[in-house]
Amino acid sequence: MIEFSAPLMLLLLPLPLAVYFLVPAHRERVSALRLPFFRRLATAVGKDPKPGSVIFSRSVVQLVAAVLVWTLTICALAGPEKVGEPVVLEKAARDVMLAIDISGSMDQRDFVATNGERTQRLEAVQRVVGKFVSERDGDRIALIVFGAKAFVQAPFTEDLESVRALLEQTEVGMAGPHTVLGDAIGLAIKTFQGSEIADKLLIVLSDGADTGSRMTPINAAAIAAKDGIDIITIGVGDPAGSGEQRLDETSLKEIAEQANGSYYFAGDEAALSDIYIRIDAQETRTVETSTYRPRESLGYVLLALAAFTGFLTLLFLHVLKERRRLA
Repeated sequence: MIEFSAPLMLLLLPLPLAVYFLVPAHRERVSALRLPFFRRLATAVGKDPKPGSVIFSRSVVQLVAAVLVWTLTICALAGPEKVGEPVVLEKAARDVMLAIDISGSMDQRDFVATNGERTQRLEAVQRVVGKFVSERDGDRIALIVFGAKAFVQAPFTEDLESVRALLEQTEVGMAGPHTVLGDAIGLAIKTFQGSEIADKLLIVLSDGADTGSRMTPINAAAIAAKDGIDIITIGVGDPAGSGEQRLDETSLKEIAEQANGSYYFAGDEAALSDIYIRIDAQETRTVETSTYRPRESLGYVLLALAAFTGFLTLLFLHVLKERRRLA
């Protein structure tokens, strides 16, 4: 489809006709010599007398060429554009951050896989969370891993495959043997501050109690709630354990309550997978869509045709003049 970006320029098309009919023709007086024996003189030299006034006339070729060049030029100034089919752009409307515990306790091989075999806790988490990430099309995902320290493994991105690859490359103990859950939430808050998206979700997965954070997890959750960050917590450890190996369900529940979220406990891989399915259904993906039509300017084509038409007309008139001169 062709559209004009400046259609009002087309009002100039009849301008030459208005000038022709409304503006008087140019007339010029010149001096002349009056001879009483003009006719005898003309007969003597063998010439036929011509009219005293001279009116320049245009050929049909000139008239057609002038009309065509003017029309093409005005149409080019009107900004003709080829408009393509609508293109829909989708922009993430939610930021989802995953905070994964990779402390030493995640090396325990007490997690029952879907095939009934016991597997390492982190391996099961990687499988389930990796599938969750790959299905979050429309969200921006970030990944934080924490142990004795918390690190941003992947900043917010819509490249879900990269996030999943970084998650699969994560190993137990990379961030130290302990669990700084409060610091992980604090790092998440800091990372969210660079986001301009209002809908923010933090999913925290841990198998142990906080040991040595500079900020308690509860206080960190309260600050997150003030910043509009919802927190969902998931426990995968042993609630009956002792010391750092004990899953602190009480803290995980309080964190979720402080930040408008929910707490889930996963005793095996099937339960963990079910939790992420429920989260996926609860936290539906939201996107901001915008539509535009690609436009390609065609003005240069019309200007080129106008110039080519003018050149051909001048060439034709020159050839015609030479042929008459030689004749």
